[in-house]
Amino acid sequence: MSSVVITLVSLVISLHLSLLYPGLLCPLHKPPERQIVVGICAMMKKSKSKPMTQILERLCKFDYINVVIFPEEVILEEPVEKWPLCDCLISFHSKGFPLDKAVEYAKLRNPLLINDLNMQYYIQDRREVYRILREEGIDLPRYAVLNRDPDNPEECNLVEGEDHVEVNGEVFPKPFVEKPVCAEDHNVYIYYPTSAGGGSQRLFRKIGSRSSVYSPESSVRKTGSYIYEEFMPTDGTDVKVYTVGPDYAHAEARKSPALDGKVERDSEGKEIRYPVMLTSMEKLVARKVCLAFKQTVCGFDLLRANGHSFVCDVNGFSFVKNSMKYYDDCAKVLGNMVMRELAPQFHIPWSIPMEAEDIPIVPTTSGTMMELRCVIAIIRHGDRTPKQKMKMEVRHPLFFELFDKYGGYKSGKLKLKKPKQLQEVLDIARLLLVELGQHTDCEIEEKKSKLEQLKTVLEMYGHFSGINRKVQLTYLRNGQPKASSEEEDSKKDGPSLLLVLKWGGELTPAGRVQAEELGRAFRCMYPGGQGDYAGFPGCGLLRLHSTYRHDLKIYASDEGRVQMTAAAFAKGLLALEGELTPILVQMVKSANMNGLLDSDSDSLTDCQQKVKARLHEIMQKDQELTQDDYQKLAPTGSPSLVNSMKVIENPVKTCDKVYGLIQSLTSQIRKRLEDPKSADLQLYHSETLELMLQRWSKLERDFRTKNGRYDISKIPDIYDCIKYDSQHNASLGLEDTLELFRLSRALADIVIPQEYGISKAEKLDIAQAYCVPLMKKIQLDLQRTHEDEAVNKLHPLYSRGVMSPGRHVRTRLYFTSESHVHSLLSIFRYGGLLDEEKDWQWKQAMDYLSAVSELNYMTQIVIMLYEDNDKVSLQRERFHVELHFSPGVKGCEDEENVPLGYGFRPASSENQDKKPNQGSLEDLSQDQVDQALPVSEPINIQRRSPMIRNRKTGSMEVPDLSVSGADVIGTTGCVSVSPVCAAGFEGCSMVPSIYPLETLHNSLSLKQVDEFLNNVCESSSEAHAKTMKGRPADESAPYVNKKHWAAIKATRTFLPSPNIILHYHQEHHSYLDDFPQQPLSSSGSETSLRPPSQPLWRECLQDFMAE
Repeated sequence: MSSVVITLVSLVISLHLSLLYPGLLCPLHKPPERQIVVGICAMMKKSKSKPMTQILERLCKFDYINVVIFPEEVILEEPVEKWPLCDCLISFHSKGFPLDKAVEYAKLRNPLLINDLNMQYYIQDRREVYRILREEGIDLPRYAVLNRDPDNPEECNLVEGEDHVEVNGEVFPKPFVEKPVCAEDHNVYIYYPTSAGGGSQRLFRKIGSRSSVYSPESSVRKTGSYIYEEFMPTDGTDVKVYTVGPDYAHAEARKSPALDGKVERDSEGKEIRYPVMLTSMEKLVARKVCLAFKQTVCGFDLLRANGHSFVCDVNGFSFVKNSMKYYDDCAKVLGNMVMRELAPQFHIPWSIPMEAEDIPIVPTTSGTMMELRCVIAIIRHGDRTPKQKMKMEVRHPLFFELFDKYGGYKSGKLKLKKPKQLQEVLDIARLLLVELGQHTDCEIEEKKSKLEQLKTVLEMYGHFSGINRKVQLTYLRNGQPKASSEEEDSKKDGPSLLLVLKWGGELTPAGRVQAEELGRAFRCMYPGGQGDYAGFPGCGLLRLHSTYRHDLKIYASDEGRVQMTAAAFAKGLLALEGELTPILVQMVKSANMNGLLDSDSDSLTDCQQKVKARLHEIMQKDQELTQDDYQKLAPTGSPSLVNSMKVIENPVKTCDKVYGLIQSLTSQIRKRLEDPKSADLQLYHSETLELMLQRWSKLERDFRTKNGRYDISKIPDIYDCIKYDSQHNASLGLEDTLELFRLSRALADIVIPQEYGISKAEKLDIAQAYCVPLMKKIQLDLQRTHEDEAVNKLHPLYSRGVMSPGRHVRTRLYFTSESHVHSLLSIFRYGGLLDEEKDWQWKQAMDYLSAVSELNYMTQIVIMLYEDNDKVSLQRERFHVELHFSPGVKGCEDEENVPLGYGFRPASSENQDKKPNQGSLEDLSQDQVDQALPVSEPINIQRRSPMIRNRKTGSMEVPDLSVSGADVIGTTGCVSVSPVCAAGFEGCSMVPSIYPLETLHNSLSLKQVDEFLNNVCESSSEAHAKTMKGRPADESAPYVNKKHWAAIKATRTFLPSPNIILHYHQEHHSYLDDFPQQPLSSSGSETSLRPPSQPLWRECLQDFMAE
């Protein structure tokens, strides 16, 4: 017993001595195994950073690893011979770090290198980075390197154009990216095309909450060497990838700094990022990058665009910030790597521990709650300036030269929109006017007044930036067949060109507010966003989008007002800041393909021509409308049409009144112009009284033709102008504007919708001509939602705090003009989706739509797809479709007559006993916000309309307007925008609110909708086949015989001017020819020839400017 006690005492004493004197070897213990020393050689800011500290603390938990941090003063001041000894070296370059000394130390001591030091020289040069990536077969954006001699910077292979640069013979159309070749220089510029507003976004190292700023400067830098590369449309999100060895990669998504320049930060001031899952191809790329640059710990940037992933930057040594899971993984991988390489060398007993794989469990929605899977919205653009148009027949060879230069003879039609092209048209107009002034007897057939107007319009604003003017040319083989109200009666022989100049139609500041507010309100339709603008913290659409669970695509037609509406909507939807140009370039996709959202042909179908002829015939009657007229004009019995016909009574007498009111209006404007006090008066959107008089005088001339008949096609333009002036220029106090508004609106409420068909069959026929491509795309969107596809997903291991990591919502937004909205609505109404005799909800919806007189700005058709995860077997029951509609912006005048729907998401037809009263909203308590919410918190689960209904005014209540200086006026339902508001909206204008969505039907099955869309598209294809079969053989002839062109050149005299040099034979650049050739309006001109390859629906479109 005593021996045991002595032994224990000896052990205690030995332990005590070992603690007091660590170097003293206790004879009762074996010597400890050799420790592996890991040296950290970096600048103190990096070696003492939070991520490094967290990882090193975990690394020290390995039994045989010790960590030594090299002091910064030793690194900078001491020779490498005096640096601490280590077996493994983690060293990396940053600003001020002596990489040469680190390389020298590695040669001296030969430690295990975690990150190769020599390769870090290459990482500092973007040219070398791209070279290595290309050699490894890693996808890169298309790029070119511009090397400049600092002593002769002007001697370089760079040619800069209006909307492109040419580097070493490689052309980069805007948008493109300009990167300094030095990787330490973070001043990366993105240049935008003039069609999107021009200017550039200037990126830099984060300063506070900014990472970039927008600049109006559009010219590239003239000193320094740069990489120019193609801009990749990433929908506003970048992916940062962090490798720890070739077999481990962590990826995070963040908002692109190029989007609005605001850095999203959390409560601790850290940039908000969300881990995402890499695809198998992206994991392979991460492995390649890690091995190619010999950097175990390496960060690089991925751009996900057009279904592919591109590497755009390699940063070298880089850690993830604020991720405990990453810190654990990184220390484990590094520790195992060090032990695997060095443990055998030092005879340390060690083997890699085997661990069970992490199981990626992703929660799914349970219970009766349906999961939102897809939102499809078709939206008309916002408030715009009045559209204006001038036609003239031209025969001068300079116009034919221009027509030939840009490939007009290929289709017989040409659209000129680019600044360079418009400048050439302006130069021709100036040249001809000079010649007319110098030689009154010269052979210039173009009318002087028309040339002057062409010159004046093209010289507006002083520049050509943005999409605000366009010139269209149409080849007329035998000249213009019939004179319009604007042309001379005399008819010339031989071929000519019909030149149509279009201007105006720009999105107004009010239109931007409308689009942005609607985007903000749209958040409320997504989980967690009910009742207000996604006010619940950490939830709703913004959370869904930022965590890569939102598959968002925004499409817009090529009209400037449509594209800017889409950008403003995206700004509100995703809570972005700053200018619209960067948002437009990155978030909005041009959908001018196969007639998806644009009218690729202005020639009318036979059906449309007959409809217009009948419409004009009825509207030319100088007598009271009879019952027979009611039957002819409104066979569907639409209450909105009938009410308008009652207001009109006698069409010609009403047109007489409208014409008289226009004359009165122009007279009042002329008197104002004579008043010295009003001479410099600025109207809304920088318009002057002179410009206002011009557009009204033109309508006065055009509305009543020389034979005394009225041109009914001008009624929409008259209503357009008076609606604009009533809203934006009411401060002028012009008399009788309300009466002109009332009468022109009644006429327009007949003419506009009936131009798209009078009978149901005609409406459907014309609608199919416009909308079949869009219908096919919608069908594809719905089908793809429930199919397995490679979508970006949130990594399940990081789903803590995310209420629904398994939810992936597809959103497709289509911004277009009035013609597509009218047509799409006609297809849903008359295409046989449901039988209103058998379905009470559809009957109510049809009654509501019949009472809507106008599809105003921001009209929306919304399709929402839900999935019931409890229904596994039957697709018909599993997928549930809802159809919603809003007539858009509300006028400030007659709100009492507005038809009321049945609310947003009322009771379904399966629960008829729960039918709500008209205008009420149902308590959808069974459709909970989110099951993952803590039960201790009170939750308001009543869903409200995306735009909260105010039945007194029918307005959208806006709890928190982003526009500074804006306030809600409850009595009018309009938002007043201050002329000096911080957001930059100009003018003292009233911004009308937007009607809330009304549910047309909420119990459709996906199969039902899919079959309906399929039938509509098939019936259109059959009609197209029959039409093509019955075409005359000569219609397949080419557009223009080149002999005609040769004859023109031979018989015309070219009159050069010494003052103006026109370049007609410049080398063609592909970027100038890439834009779509959109045919011109055939209104008032001969029917355009058709190429045999064009489908029927592309030739069945109305006047290009008819929205």
